[in-house]
Amino acid sequence: MRALLIVNPHATSTTRLGRDVITRALASAVELAVVETRYRGHAASLAGAAVRAGDGLVFTLGGDGTVNEAVNGIVGAGLADTDRRTAASLPALAPLPGGSANVFTRALGLPADPVEAAGRILSGLAAGRDRSIGLGLAGDRYFTFNAGLGLDAEVVRLVEGLRAQGRTATPALYIRMALRQYYRVTDRRHPALSLERDGKPPVGPLFLGIVSNTAPWTYVGRRAVQTNPEAGFDSGLDVLAFRSLRTIGTLRALRQMLSSADRSPRGRHLVSMHDEAGLTIRADRPVALQVDGEYVGERECVTFRSVPHALRVII
Repeated sequence: MRALLIVNPHATSTTRLGRDVITRALASAVELAVVETRYRGHAASLAGAAVRAGDGLVFTLGGDGTVNEAVNGIVGAGLADTDRRTAASLPALAPLPGGSANVFTRALGLPADPVEAAGRILSGLAAGRDRSIGLGLAGDRYFTFNAGLGLDAEVVRLVEGLRAQGRTATPALYIRMALRQYYRVTDRRHPALSLERDGKPPVGPLFLGIVSNTAPWTYVGRRAVQTNPEAGFDSGLDVLAFRSLRTIGTLRALRQMLSSADRSPRGRHLVSMHDEAGLTIRADRPVALQVDGEYVGERECVTFRSVPHALRVII
């Protein structure tokens, strides 16, 4: 089988030696080409080229941003094909953890160590073990685990700016920036969002909307942060939205999100939805949007859609 390994050389939890070990192991099982990403969007271009070249498998070694780009390259190239290829006819994705959070690979049940994950992937490949999963679509951008409008995207934007200056993305950095954004920057008095679904009255006004394709929302170190624990790759989209960002209510919601309880946070200021096929979030001013933990700009309207059985993954 011909395969492509897309490597993010700046991924935070891998070393050159570790990448070499993984590359040699993968090359023993498939006809492997290896390319390192050089700029934002490069992984999407590489994955799309792999589809057009007829490769059977795309490995990624990087964080959730690298995975998201590769997914958009694979699925987007399939949709651009005149025959509208299905997941079964597209290259399978084999993601290896290399970032700071690795939400997607952990949601798939892969080991956190990239070398161990490579061993699991090779075992799955030899056994023909794969899985078809659903994706979310935010406008024209696919996402694997979540997208968000509002405060969470503002924090992502802030951290990405710091990473561009050489800072390492750590859970502590995200927490510090989230507190700074919450108390000093974000508008906690004038909600901008409303949520719409076909045949139902709009919900709002809202300050923050998180749309999940699987659980958890993210991790703080080893601790899972749950917005919609029932979300999964085999169901529609789940939503958690905030009607208020007052301190007491927000802290209560965060405590529930960090608890081990297997249910969505509850409260009068929270809106929770499960297994939605589609929805639209509108804003009365430009609001930050993140997709799989990557800042993708400001939007005034985003339509979200569940796309079942969109991608085949090796597990």
